[in-house]
Amino acid sequence: MHILQLCPRVPFPPHDGGAIAMYDVAAGLVQAGHRVTLLAINTPKHRQPADALAHLGPNMRLVTVEVDTDISAVRALKNYFFSRQPYNVERFISMDVLGKLAELLFDDQEEPISVVQFEGTFVAAYIELLRRGMEGTAMEDDFQIPLVLRAHNIENTIWHKLARWEKNPLKRLLLRTMATRLEKFERRYLRQFDAVAAITEADADRLRALHCPEPVVFIPAGVELSRVQIDHAIQSKQRTLFMIGSLDWLPNQEGVDWLLREVWPAFHAEFPEVELHIAGRNAPAHLLNLKADNVFMHGFVESAPAFMQQYGLMLVPLLSGGGMRVKIIEGMALGKAILSTGLGAEGIAVRDGHDIIVRDSPAEWLAFLRTWARGEANLGEIGTNAARTAADVYDNRRVVQRFVDLYERLLVPAPAGTPAHSPPA
Repeated sequence: MHILQLCPRVPFPPHDGGAIAMYDVAAGLVQAGHRVTLLAINTPKHRQPADALAHLGPNMRLVTVEVDTDISAVRALKNYFFSRQPYNVERFISMDVLGKLAELLFDDQEEPISVVQFEGTFVAAYIELLRRGMEGTAMEDDFQIPLVLRAHNIENTIWHKLARWEKNPLKRLLLRTMATRLEKFERRYLRQFDAVAAITEADADRLRALHCPEPVVFIPAGVELSRVQIDHAIQSKQRTLFMIGSLDWLPNQEGVDWLLREVWPAFHAEFPEVELHIAGRNAPAHLLNLKADNVFMHGFVESAPAFMQQYGLMLVPLLSGGGMRVKIIEGMALGKAILSTGLGAEGIAVRDGHDIIVRDSPAEWLAFLRTWARGEANLGEIGTNAARTAADVYDNRRVVQRFVDLYERLLVPAPAGTPAHSPPA
């Protein structure tokens, strides 16, 4: 097959969860013998050269379109008052990208596209723009290429939860407005795809509630296990906790703030020798300038696996968000014991006390951390079970095969009289 993958950024290097999820599927499809054309919006934040994916071989073609997706206060205000589109979707809409998408679909007859996979909500608007461009032409009736959405998150649920936790009235109003617009957007656009691949079973249920047409399938994010190998030369520092995640993502910022406000002061007062290490790119100023005893900010780290292996218990204090945390899968593959909120572990095939520890309230976190600090938690067995779960369930080869199975299912002609996907609301 020849898969066209439309991405909101060039997914390289595979350092954060979103990039890993896109890169590993593309690389896995190429390794399985398929051809991939990856059309990516080349953003100022994640700009990459045209040969960024050349190492994947001749069956990978990267096509980039430069788009200024930087957040602008002026454009955000214009959007708030004069547009019904969510601003964080509108930033990714470009007629240049639409033109390149149409060119790849209709002008390359030597290697026709078999399937188009849209990577996430931020590029979902292109399905309607594409269909609108075909209206009234011969292409409208002849277009048979399946259009698949891979839903990395249900974006409106993230923003609704962020609004619920926000204490500043003005920020809460803005977050609620964004959440409402995203919900309307997702209800309108997500139902126009021929299939939707949810990254968690909970998200699959949420997609059905948005009236997405079947098939809505659950395909988890996988991890290329060869990239996440235990380095026995790295010795984990005793009496240490760590967190890692993109700190320009609001749910991660919210989780760090919650931990430092609700849990760390009381725990540090009892166990002042314990260190907390936090890594992640683009931390906001209040975290970069943090003044807290035995809390160390590392910023961006080149190798997440190397960072994880330097420290002890992994923390995931997530209060809002959707999709699944690829960093948890990486930590599991390295045999790390992980303390997470229930939301942080949502969608991952783990059991509390078996291959992860799940606690939600500050009191529950404190209670477990005290047990850990006293050496009374059996973390070795939990880490061993976590590594086994990662290998059994989240090996990237298994995940890629599930995508191939979905594509093959869509490429079989539907029986006569089968209803088409729902029209826009």
